[in-house]
Order: sequence, then C-alpha cells, then structure tokens
Amino acid sequence: MTMEFRELMPPPSREARQWAMACHFAAFLGLVFPFGNLLGPLIVWQLKKDQDPFIDQQGKEALNFQITVAVAGLVCLLLMLVVIGFLLIGLLGLGALVLTIIAGIKANEGAAYRYPFTWRLLK
Repeated sequence: MTMEFRELMPPPSREARQWAMACHFAAFLGLVFPFGNLLGPLIVWQLKKDQDPFIDQQGKEALNFQITVAVAGLVCLLLMLVVIGFLLIGLLGLGALVLTIIAGIKANEGAAYRYPFTWRLLK
C-alpha cells in the first residue's frame, strides 16, 4: 500500500485489524489439510473484503504470498529429483512460517505489511 493511500485512510478499527490478521494466520490451515494455506486466506478475504479497505488489502497480500509459496513449493518438489529440493523445501517452510507470523502481528498493529519476494497476481 502506498504511503499516500495510507495517509488518506483513517487508521483501521480494532475489528478490521483482527480480520486482517486472520487473513494472514488462516494460512496455517495448510498444516491441517492440503491447500489450506491457499483456501484459508481466500475464504477470510472473500467474506470480509468489503467490510474495510485494510482487510481487502491485507487479504490480497496474504493470498498473493501463499500463491507464491505454493509455486515455490512445487519447484522445490521438482528439485528433489536432484536432492537440493529437500533443503530448499525446509527453508521455504521456515521462511513462510516466520513471514506469516510477522505479517499477522503487523496487521494486528494496523500496519499494512508487504511480504518480500512475492508475486502479486491480485492487485
């Protein structure tokens, strides 16, 4: 989110911050069932995106990041044929875990978080 856009918006409400955090933390559904890391943020974002622009922006950011992680995970699976993928998938999982936690905390503080190295398909 650009600085100009944030300056025009009032600070997000407590409820908006919590739903934005839920968009990020919904990715942990991937620990429970396959593709939960994509479905969790998608469902929360779709249900709450019209409630507040902050939720909409953070939901898109969370979903874009999880799409990027899924694509990178597929690349790691292919690279397991040449062994390096085993190391890379571990690093990818650790990085996704840390960045998701940071994003959720920042969203709960009302800060618009942007994940690094993210392919932003949803604008």
